[in-house]
Amino acid sequence: MSSAHTGPSEPVELAPSETAGQQVAMSAMGRARTAVLTSLKTHGEATADQLSAELGITIGAVRQHLGPLGQDGLVAHRDERPGPGRPRRWYCLTPAAESLFPKRYGQLTNQLLGFIEEADPSVVAEAFERRGRQRHDRARARLDGKPFADKVQELAHILDEDGYLAGCEKIDEASWRIVELNCAILDVARQHHQACSSELDFLRSIMPEATVERVSHILAGQHACAYEVRLRTAAA
Repeated sequence: MSSAHTGPSEPVELAPSETAGQQVAMSAMGRARTAVLTSLKTHGEATADQLSAELGITIGAVRQHLGPLGQDGLVAHRDERPGPGRPRRWYCLTPAAESLFPKRYGQLTNQLLGFIEEADPSVVAEAFERRGRQRHDRARARLDGKPFADKVQELAHILDEDGYLAGCEKIDEASWRIVELNCAILDVARQHHQACSSELDFLRSIMPEATVERVSHILAGQHACAYEVRLRTAAA
């Protein structure tokens, strides 16, 4: 049997940002705890006895790992009582644990957008425009009728819910700064800059009474994307 390494079926980014944090999180747990998670991922569910036999550690050691993993919301259990006696406890991963295993959503999205762009570049631009319009329609219901300051704060809440780790700070009576410490679509934005321009277009469309300017940009090497939002009447 050949010992030559077989590569993945698709080209993989040298440092895919969407998986780097997962690898760090898994390695930080230690080898034994990672093995417990991997075993549960492999089998779907297992008892402490089964995990002990597969991993070659004692049942007590298995339970020492399952306890903290349960407290962290990564492992759940169900009890099965087939007859008299103590119930048999089965362990499984929770949906939260799925984030620890490789996901290449950004890579897949870039591939699909690349295929579409080769066929018709205008379709990609239209897709980002439609995404912006959909976000606008959803946000408008939460912003309409609010005073300017409340509107900016609610917009920051919406961006935070969307995964941008967003917040806002008041500069003066007529201006605020919205800061996004995380880019929820970074892998896509690196290859398709329409993602960034559509973000700015969204903010401007949802705040028509204000000027919105990007003053910091993650893709430019800065630690956050930041936008200054100023009432037009104050700027006039």
